[in-house]
Amino acid sequence: MRAAQELGIAPVTIYSSDDAESLHARGAPEAVALDGSGAAAYLDIEGVVAAAKESGCDAVHPGYGFLAENAEFARRCGEEGITFVGPSVESLELLGDKSRARARAAEHAVPVLPGSPGPVTGPEAREFLEGLGAGGAIVIKALAGGGGRGMRVVTAAADVEEAHARCRSESEAAFGSGAVYVEELIARARHIEIQIIGDGTGAVSHVGERECSVQRRHQKLVELAPSPTLRPEMRDQITAAAVRLAESVDYRSLGTFEFLQDATNDERFFFIEANPRLQVEHTVTEEVSGIDLVRSQLRIAGGETLADLGLVQASIPAPRGFAIQARVNTEQMLPDGNIRPTGGELTAFHLPAGPGVRVDTFGYPGYRTNPNFDSLLAKVIAYAPSGGFETAVQRLSRALSEFVIRGLETNAPFLGNVIAHADFTSGGIYTRWVDDNVEALIAIEASAGEAAAGAAGAAGGAGATLDKRDPLASLTFFREGEATSQRAAPEIVGPSNTDPVPAPLQGTVTEIHVAEGDTVREGQLLFIMSALKMEHVVKAEFGGLVRSVTVEVGETVFDAHPLAFVEPRDVGEAIADDDDSVDIDYIRPSLQAIYDRRQFLLDENRPAAVERRHSKNRRTVRENITQLIDEGTWVEYGPLAIAGQSKKRSLEELIRKTPADGLVAGIGSVNGDLFDAKRARTIFISYDDTVFAGTQGGRGHEKTDRMMELANDLSLPLIFHCEGAGGRSGDTDGSSAGHPYVRTWEKMGYLSGTVPMIGVTAGWCYAGNAAILGCTDIIIATEDSLIAMGGPATIEGGGMGAFLPEEVGPMSDLAPAGSVDIVVKDQDEAIAVSKQVLSYFQGSIDEWEANDQRLLRHIIPEKRGRAFDIREVIRILADKDSVLELRPEFGLSAVTAFIRIEGQPYGLTTNNNAYISGAIDSDGSDKIARFWQLCDAFNIPIIAMVDTPGMMVGPEVERTGLIRHCSRLFVTGVNLKTPRFCVILRGGYALGALSVMTGNSRAQVFTVAWPQSEHGGMNMEAGVLLSHREALAKIEDIEERAAEYERLVAQSYEHVSALSVASRYGLDDVIDPSETRRWIAQGILSVPESEPLRRGRAQFLDTW
Repeated sequence: MRAAQELGIAPVTIYSSDDAESLHARGAPEAVALDGSGAAAYLDIEGVVAAAKESGCDAVHPGYGFLAENAEFARRCGEEGITFVGPSVESLELLGDKSRARARAAEHAVPVLPGSPGPVTGPEAREFLEGLGAGGAIVIKALAGGGGRGMRVVTAAADVEEAHARCRSESEAAFGSGAVYVEELIARARHIEIQIIGDGTGAVSHVGERECSVQRRHQKLVELAPSPTLRPEMRDQITAAAVRLAESVDYRSLGTFEFLQDATNDERFFFIEANPRLQVEHTVTEEVSGIDLVRSQLRIAGGETLADLGLVQASIPAPRGFAIQARVNTEQMLPDGNIRPTGGELTAFHLPAGPGVRVDTFGYPGYRTNPNFDSLLAKVIAYAPSGGFETAVQRLSRALSEFVIRGLETNAPFLGNVIAHADFTSGGIYTRWVDDNVEALIAIEASAGEAAAGAAGAAGGAGATLDKRDPLASLTFFREGEATSQRAAPEIVGPSNTDPVPAPLQGTVTEIHVAEGDTVREGQLLFIMSALKMEHVVKAEFGGLVRSVTVEVGETVFDAHPLAFVEPRDVGEAIADDDDSVDIDYIRPSLQAIYDRRQFLLDENRPAAVERRHSKNRRTVRENITQLIDEGTWVEYGPLAIAGQSKKRSLEELIRKTPADGLVAGIGSVNGDLFDAKRARTIFISYDDTVFAGTQGGRGHEKTDRMMELANDLSLPLIFHCEGAGGRSGDTDGSSAGHPYVRTWEKMGYLSGTVPMIGVTAGWCYAGNAAILGCTDIIIATEDSLIAMGGPATIEGGGMGAFLPEEVGPMSDLAPAGSVDIVVKDQDEAIAVSKQVLSYFQGSIDEWEANDQRLLRHIIPEKRGRAFDIREVIRILADKDSVLELRPEFGLSAVTAFIRIEGQPYGLTTNNNAYISGAIDSDGSDKIARFWQLCDAFNIPIIAMVDTPGMMVGPEVERTGLIRHCSRLFVTGVNLKTPRFCVILRGGYALGALSVMTGNSRAQVFTVAWPQSEHGGMNMEAGVLLSHREALAKIEDIEERAAEYERLVAQSYEHVSALSVASRYGLDDVIDPSETRRWIAQGILSVPESEPLRRGRAQFLDTW
């Protein structure tokens, strides 16, 4: 892909459905998904060709696996006019069939191993092996493909059939062909391969050899370029043979011709196969030659010749230095030579770097390996242009040790052992060297671990053993001690006929209850260990004779370390566990202390504070909780917190006088009789006026912040009772950062639009409490409440005058100002209303009762201009006792209310014709727009009932900033996501009607009108005068003129009548008013999601 980009070619990669996270797919400018998963997707010829065509590719590079050697794939590419970046179809057919390739080699005097002339059956393979005589061995190999797949060594005739079946199966899965052939095995051979490049004109060059003798089970692990042990004359013979064979097929593109050299007689070499493709190990050739093989391959596919590329044989430089490639695989080598596949997520993946180090990989931190593909994870290449082969080995060793891979096991440590072995550096390796030495190679790694662990003690302790009597022992060790290994010690072998007593965990032995020679019964206590401040009992799992104890008191050991060895014997019945029966009613002292402390939270233990509350006709927080929260569901957070005043008050006084630090918080169920348990869960927070006058302490703020974080994380609604003053000045404990550090209002702001927040207050609510109250979505206040950002003391202290408390923020001021949504008589009603408010956000209810809807036919007077009671319309339309109006004393031109229809909650907005005829003014606009935002945030459907003569006009209303305020309706309405239903009751005039409809008449689920409704411009009479002035002026008789004027006015009103507008399809329908409820109930059934959202979708809500 990089080579193509450097040549100005836009690459497109392909990937299977389970390979989308691989780096080749993620890092490509364009990537195309194949149908299917695993190797099958990449072997699907038609699928790959289709992907190339659909993405507009004119060439396909097949990589070095899957279809890279498939002649049929190359043929299909050619048929579709796509260049196959590789050899010709004829070359692929010949060289891809290993039996034909062997025959072609023999024709050109290239030595080959004795073998079958073509594919063989199981019995034929057995016959060939038996024909070799005693001591003979064969290799069964796939006719197609390479890479060691579909390949088995067989030395016994009885094993041939099984090996033959396995080879066929592997070959079919990897290359799409199950044909196999056999060759005689050379027991000790070096694998030498020649890198060939040709241009299809007959010109062929070689780019030196690679040695790939380090293999496990015929699959390459380490590759070298050039071979450090190959004699020059033998190199010349092998490269000449490779070139000769390539020239015989007019070879085009890259290819590798592979040979075996007899390690016991280096005069003998044999051609084994040709890989007509790019090889995995091409990297080492690139390093020592300085030639970008892939770039050259692409240029040849584009029609250039070796001469064009400067790659005729005479121009190819001799290798410079040595390069070694190690294949890091997701696997572990086992002592028996088998491989244990590994896998998982790469939690860390840090590549080695430095001079002469290259890593080719598709991995990255967070990538999860795929067992459907080859285990190769990364190729680590080390190149030393000077200093000899040993320098390259050292560089590779460093690179492997620096390669940080976490999350899964790899063979990187094993590769390090291979290249560190003397046979590797001295040239003593051969193709079966790893298989013959696997136990020793794994033992190198194990012994290295044992040596390192020895620092922890011969018994395999975990870390150093310290004198537990000395409290400074650990500090002394940290300063002066020597490092110990983190790895486990070598396995301890016990006396014969014994079984170990393993440590159940890593920890320190604190007690030993047995000695050598003791008889122990099953269940008997043997040891006590300590780990992370917990004691763990170790009991005998069987009876017998203790033959050895391997630890001492104070010794720290790893888990599974043998603490003792016991010879199993019949020593009697097992020891039964201690009687576990307990008195379930017994209260431990530690639990009793908690109960005693909680007594200070209860009202009955705070009689003076309770009396003060009751004397003001107010209730305690605990009494409010009893009414609000369903019985048995309250869970309180932080009840044991006390005020942060330990420097000025005793602990006893703080416990007695400042329970919960004056802020009670928790989670409980509200309206559990109407909604399921999850919908009922609600967070409740309340300041306690009996603790320092409800001032806000530091720990109270921490609790508030904690509960708001829970509200956000759990998507729970919040009811906040705010009563008292602002920040407490007397706290002495905690942060010195002061007010700028307090995050309560930041978190309130983040919660806005995320969960419903209901604020409730009674009595005085100043400063910080008032600021919290103002951040909530809906404010409920008792009629005697006083709410202000600054109380009388603050006002006077600021030089702003002296006022009585009842003069600052009474409901007579704040309700008309719109600061409070609902004013109630007392706390009892406040809680009842807060439960009702919350219920609209909790969802639909099952039980409801409707009013007689026929009453709606008679609500609106027949005379056009006569006022009527809009609240009576709402009452009749809604379920009985379901209407809850917000801000009724503010924005009198508008009405906003929560209602239910057939149990479904709605937000209803309408105009109030009893005040300025329902015209749109600034306060009414703000009231409606803010209510729409609230409903929309939580998906409460909106019913927009329209009855307005239009926008309010005149200089006085313009001084209120009407153009900005009324325009909020246009901007807010069209951006609503919640379902909307529009009903035009009577006056649907001009821009005013459009503003309160939440858009035009087609923007809602439906827009219907009542029969008396009219839909036109504002002031029809004025419109007639302006448009017909000249015509009327020509009528000299005043009575005739008046009659004509009345006729024109009547004509205008007829034109804007509901029936007339519906005839022009300006409305969805004109309905019987008694059908309004049915239209809404049926309309909501057409909405995909009509229930309120548990988690709001607004970025935030306007507090105004």
